[in-house]
Amino acid sequence: MIAGHFGFAAIVKSREKTAPLWALMLATVWIDVVFIPLFVAHRETAQQVHAGYGGLIIHADYTHSIVGMLALSAILGAMFLPRLGRRVALVIALVSVSHWVLDLVVHRGDMPVLPGNVGNLPSFGFGLWNHPQAAACVELVLVLVGAATYWRAAMDVSVQAGRSKTLASISAGLIAACGLVVLFLDYTS
Repeated sequence: MIAGHFGFAAIVKSREKTAPLWALMLATVWIDVVFIPLFVAHRETAQQVHAGYGGLIIHADYTHSIVGMLALSAILGAMFLPRLGRRVALVIALVSVSHWVLDLVVHRGDMPVLPGNVGNLPSFGFGLWNHPQAAACVELVLVLVGAATYWRAAMDVSVQAGRSKTLASISAGLIAACGLVVLFLDYTS
């Protein structure tokens, strides 16, 4: 779902023009960024259930728990608050929350309520990864809609600034191309 997360960041960028695209991209994968050192330290794990796209059950009981995600999103927003102001920091925090919401659709029931799955409460996930082609289609739609909305917004900004539309087209094309490459690599691995 990495490419889909980036597609969502491009959609948000088209609406929130003052938020840096790199910060929105970081926000969409922030809980995965924090997951990596915990994975390396064996605090969070992954179990392969089949080869290929969506073939892992991720036991990210800290980063992908609802409470953990909310805490990490608040921390990320707070990091951007002094530099970018309240509105953009809030947008970045909410984009970080979107990661969990998008993961909810694809993950199997492996996202707990509390960090460390304290209390063994029910875990969440709708399991779209059980249907890899459908999951890839949803992700592809996010990438294409993200690239298209970013392109349209970038064109509007270019026209208003009296600049060439070429740079806007190249930027949107790069977002779409990178998203498609990530999706392809993820789907074929």
